[in-house]
Amino acid sequence: MTTHDLPLGRHVDYPREYDASLLFPIARSLGRAHIGLADDALPFVGIDRWHAYELSWLDARGKPRVGTATLSVPATSPQLIESKSLKLYLNSFNATRFDDDAVVLATIARDLSAAAGAPVEVAFGLPPIDTADGVESIDELDVAIDDYGPPNAEHLAADAGEIVEETLGSALLKSNCPVTGQPDWARVVIAYRGPKLDRAGLLRYLVSFRDHAEFHEQCVERIHSDLSRRCQPQWLSVEARYTRRGGLDINPWRGSPGRARPSVGRDERQ
Repeated sequence: MTTHDLPLGRHVDYPREYDASLLFPIARSLGRAHIGLADDALPFVGIDRWHAYELSWLDARGKPRVGTATLSVPATSPQLIESKSLKLYLNSFNATRFDDDAVVLATIARDLSAAAGAPVEVAFGLPPIDTADGVESIDELDVAIDDYGPPNAEHLAADAGEIVEETLGSALLKSNCPVTGQPDWARVVIAYRGPKLDRAGLLRYLVSFRDHAEFHEQCVERIHSDLSRRCQPQWLSVEARYTRRGGLDINPWRGSPGRARPSVGRDERQ
């Protein structure tokens, strides 16, 4: 199957029954090859956390049930899962009867694990919305910008004479879906210890994704890789919280080996 086989950009019949074959896995190695990464020697650890807001199924007597769910796909899985295929897959539960709620969770976990090629964690519910996260925004910097793509790591610079530990954020990250061309919006949070980043350069770099077509997970891996190579931090954490589309949002995180995951939460824009 290729991206030309995807049911995107054309009329799609609404799924009338549960169908695991709707899931469309994409090899992570394809995107990683473009940024010089090999699956067997990743310079980071990470997770792709999905939030599903539109989940429904029928109980054993045919009465509809509704819920939300959090899905966690490890960055070490051979495949990522294309977002619209995930939406269609979850919609296929709408008219299908399940004996109890636990069977729904077990079914989703089994199918996503098979598609990703690694164990996927699935739980009902969503994390809370963060109200104060200690992130310093760089979005109000008074800078002129005229570079909107492709991503330009030449903007990145750091002061080797000043070692700092800080957490910076920007809500100006935008890229485009490589399949549908639809815009993907996110707030990215970069925590690090190392030479002090030039903030104006960092903002210009993030904005240079604006016309770029790449999957969410690959954008975060590109940001982590570019910062690591250009600025040589002692440790680095990059998380992007993408706004909801089609009842789903995704929150990829990549961090230096040994780093703990960021606190689990959602943004108001999600």
